[in-house]
Amino acid sequence: MKAYEIQGDGGIANLALVERPKPVPGPNEILVRVEAVSLNYRDLIYVKGLRPGSVRPLIPMSDGAGEVVAVGDAVTTFKVGDRVAGLFFQNWTDGPSSAEAMTSALGGALHGMFAEYVALSENGAVHVPAGYSSVEAATLPCAGLTAWNALFEGVPVRAGETVVVQGTGGVSIFGLQFAKLHGARVIVTSSSDEKLDRARSLGADETVNYKTTPEWGKAVLELTGGRGADHVIEVGGGGTFPQSIAAVRHSGTISLIGGLGGFEHQISPVSIFHKSVTVRGIYVGNRAMFERMNRAITANHLKPVIDRVFPFTEAREAFHHLENGRHFGKVVVTVG
Repeated sequence: MKAYEIQGDGGIANLALVERPKPVPGPNEILVRVEAVSLNYRDLIYVKGLRPGSVRPLIPMSDGAGEVVAVGDAVTTFKVGDRVAGLFFQNWTDGPSSAEAMTSALGGALHGMFAEYVALSENGAVHVPAGYSSVEAATLPCAGLTAWNALFEGVPVRAGETVVVQGTGGVSIFGLQFAKLHGARVIVTSSSDEKLDRARSLGADETVNYKTTPEWGKAVLELTGGRGADHVIEVGGGGTFPQSIAAVRHSGTISLIGGLGGFEHQISPVSIFHKSVTVRGIYVGNRAMFERMNRAITANHLKPVIDRVFPFTEAREAFHHLENGRHFGKVVVTVG
């Protein structure tokens, strides 16, 4: 079978298409013919060699979807012909995260989905939502589930509350869509007025250009009459966290998801305890959360926002597209 692997010390130029043996599923595994994968910032970090994988040369990509073509003797959840998406964490089925679960991440601790065939744990996959193509389903395992976990698996967002999402990447756009489904008011930040216009077309109630308004936390306070947002989806890390603190209301929640703005920043704890803010670290989610999210997606006929779909032979171009930051929503690569 064909697969992509990160060779040498990494770098997009060292993402190579190679031949590998087709996996054979174990007793509790399913063999999936992968039809599409989606790109996350985490995948870019691994491909560029900024973080080494536990197995080398590593097959990257945490997120993928396709069709079950074989099942192990002990498998009871899936059958040949089922359409599935893989779980980011193969060993996190329910409950809180654990050190053991963290060692089962696809595309890092384990080989990922960027191959024509992958063997997954029976507990490491879910049926895709009704009406979803594999291109659409491939967007869910990381970006979709991260946004869902942030908004509904800790302190659930209620109708009428205000949610701030940073930027217009995969997690943020899913956050906008999920929050609007539940009747929340959504404020979107971006450095691009064009992207902010697109966010409004998806239902964003207010927008703030953080390039022209660097202290966007104050802008959020003004937009909420001085109260602040009930929930902030924080994807920037240390570079944007102070503005998230300024934007959130007293006793509000910040879901800390990523570090697109870097991690090397000093953050004073004073404003956190002064405002009694809950800061909740989010690292994707478990299988039970995924299934709850899929039920909500199916019931509301929600579709992901896909920026661009690349063919299998243009994987490097797809990563360059993600790297330049011009995307709106998810970047997907078809497989095979």
